[in-house]
Amino acid sequence: MKIATWNVNSINVRLPHVTAYLRDVSPDVLLLQELKSTDERFPYAEIEDVGYHVAIAGQKTFNGVGILAKQPIEVEQRALPGDSTDAHARYLEAVIGSVRVASIYLPNGNPIGTDKFSYKLAWMDRLIAHVRTLLAYEEPLVLGGDYNVCPTDDDVYDPEGFANDALCHPETRARFQTVCYLGLTDALRARHPQVGVYTFWDYQAGCWNKDQGLRIDHLLLSPRAADRLGNSGVDKGPRGKEKPSDHTPVWCELQVES
Repeated sequence: MKIATWNVNSINVRLPHVTAYLRDVSPDVLLLQELKSTDERFPYAEIEDVGYHVAIAGQKTFNGVGILAKQPIEVEQRALPGDSTDAHARYLEAVIGSVRVASIYLPNGNPIGTDKFSYKLAWMDRLIAHVRTLLAYEEPLVLGGDYNVCPTDDDVYDPEGFANDALCHPETRARFQTVCYLGLTDALRARHPQVGVYTFWDYQAGCWNKDQGLRIDHLLLSPRAADRLGNSGVDKGPRGKEKPSDHTPVWCELQVES
């Protein structure tokens, strides 16, 4: 099973790129973030025409997460548990075949010292608590998405320049490591430990052409998924197209029963 994650930065703007990716790469599951679309305005027909089932948690103008899959999607959670007042569409969890997946769009958190950063840390605390629950199921689990976290200095082209950014803040990194220490494996790092593996390049200052990127999109695997991990990688192709998202797909392959 090939599972990919991609922050598309508006599904309706990036729809031609998404459908092309589904046709050309044909992942079994594609986790989407930053849809910037309500449920009603999501392009279901175009996605279904390519042969995919669709589940989304949409939100007007901001956020929004989705799951596309060749198999039927059994939705389990449409929001991250732990705060019934949180109206942001940032989490969608489902079972597809024998694998549980979640599409995650973790808050950016900038600037540090504001309510936005406090919200990011609280959201991560809720994620940690929920992951503990999910791991108790002892099943293949893939938590994929835009985590808005550079786990180490190896994941950012300019560590000094980002030292005071919420993506690299020690409290952010500590919570990300806590998630991983629960027993999760970073699928991309497991196969690509080298420096300079990025998933995001800002639109400004020619970052894409200079390869000045960040690694903030991750696929975290439970032990039963990690044991079945084949290859993993970054598909840079979509980032080089006209009017691209500033993120590009990250993927992994699992040897699991359909």
